[in-house]
Amino acid sequence: MPRIGIIGGSGIYGVFKAKESLKIDTPFGRPSGKVEIGEINGIEVAFIPRHGKGHYIPPHMVNYRANIYALHKIGVERVIGVSAVGSLREDYKPGDIVITDQYIDFTKRRDYTFYDGPKVVHISMADPFCPELRKVFSEVSNSLGFRTHEKGTYV
Repeated sequence: MPRIGIIGGSGIYGVFKAKESLKIDTPFGRPSGKVEIGEINGIEVAFIPRHGKGHYIPPHMVNYRANIYALHKIGVERVIGVSAVGSLREDYKPGDIVITDQYIDFTKRRDYTFYDGPKVVHISMADPFCPELRKVFSEVSNSLGFRTHEKGTYV
């Protein structure tokens, strides 16, 4: 099974062709869609369409916990979230790559944790993104000649 998982949108469909689709049940309900297994540039990956295949699940109804759990259940060790969004910064142009280092989540009415008790768990969110993956993304993006921003806050 793949060690890398991608949760993203329709932009991934052009670079990813599924060889296998897995229907995975989780203690948190159903994921946004089947977990699709395939390859990108010779690397086996698992993919879940964030808003469902056909883009029908609104952001506040995405079952994030089920998506993460489904990937974990098949052995995924690293999760990459891909989004195509706009920017409030004039110096970030369309087509630029932003490697986010922080986020602000205004989503309401959803569960935010896997730890609903009876055990109490405190997890720091001071640095929410993996520094190893951020470094890899930065190096590859720059080597391919993309205009890349090393930091950004996803809102």
